[in-house]
Amino acid sequence: MAMELGISKNTVQRQIPPGERRSAVGAALQRHKSQPESPEAKEVRLEVIRLYRSGLSGTEVASALGITTSMVRSRLPRRLRRSRSETASLTGKRVSDRLPEREIVQRYQAGESLTALGQRYGVHSSTIRRRIPQDVIRPRGPVSPSRRRGPLKLPTEEIRRRYRHGESAYSLAKTYAVSQTSIRQRIPDHEWRGRPPRKPVTPPQEPQPGLRPPARLTKLGLSPTQILLRYRAGESASHIARSAGVSCRTIIRLVPEGERRTSDQAKWLNRRAPDLTGAEIRRRRDQGETVREIANAAGVSPKTVRNRQHEHGAER
Repeated sequence: MAMELGISKNTVQRQIPPGERRSAVGAALQRHKSQPESPEAKEVRLEVIRLYRSGLSGTEVASALGITTSMVRSRLPRRLRRSRSETASLTGKRVSDRLPEREIVQRYQAGESLTALGQRYGVHSSTIRRRIPQDVIRPRGPVSPSRRRGPLKLPTEEIRRRYRHGESAYSLAKTYAVSQTSIRQRIPDHEWRGRPPRKPVTPPQEPQPGLRPPARLTKLGLSPTQILLRYRAGESASHIARSAGVSCRTIIRLVPEGERRTSDQAKWLNRRAPDLTGAEIRRRRDQGETVREIANAAGVSPKTVRNRQHEHGAER
C-alpha cells in the first residue's frame, strides 16, 4: 500500500487503528487465505483429510504424501485434529490388529528374543512382551534352571557348618547363587567373622508430663560481680565475653538495663587513642607534624587522624 500511494510504511500504519493493525505473520496468513485454491492444492488437502480420518497419524500422512508435518497440520480443520493420547490409542489399536500373536509366541518359544521380534515386526520389545503369556516368559540373562531365582530355601545348618570350617561368605554366596546378605542372615552374630552387627538405636525418652527438662547451665569464667565491674570500667562486652568463655549476649544480660551502652557509645568508648581529639590533632599539625607521624605515634591509621581532625569541640 505504501508503494502504491508513494508514502512511507509508517505513515500507512498511523492511519490504521491500533486494534486493526496486523503483524507480518498475520498479513502473510491473510494473503494466503485470500488467494484462490488451485485444483492441485485442493486435491492434496482432501487426501490429507481422508488419510487422517482413516486413523493415520500426522507423521504417517506426511510420509505417505511426501510433504512435511506442518503442511499436514495446516490443511487439517481444527475440529478434526486429534490429541496425543487419541493418536497413541489409535496407533496401538492398529499395531495390535497387525501383529500375529500366535506366530510371535511360536517364534519366542523357538528361541528368538523380545528385541529381535520387535525389530522383525517394527515395534518395541515391550509391545512384544505384552503379547506373550506369563508362563512362557524366560528369565532375563543366561541363567541356568538350577540358579533361577525363587523362594530361598537354603540349608541353614549346612551353611553354618561350612562357615565354621573356614569358608567365606563370598564363596558360600557363589555356591548357593544368593547374595552375601542372605548368607549373613543365616549365621549367628557370635560366629560372624566380619564387621560386628549394628547396635540397635535407642529411642529418645519422652519427657514426663508436668516436668520441665533441666536447663542447660552456662559455665562462667568470671563472677557476675567481676563482669559488672569490668563493664563499668569501660571494657567492652565482647572483650569480657572472650575472657569469660561465653557469648556477648550472656554478658549483656548480666548488666542492668539502665547501664547498658548503646552501639555508638561503645564505639566511642572503645576506640583507639581516645586522647587524640580534633583540637589536639590541629595543634600538632600547626607545629609541623604530618598526618602519618601523628598516626604512627598514636597507633591509629592516617584515615582515622584525618577523620578526627575535623571533629569540633571537646571529647564527648
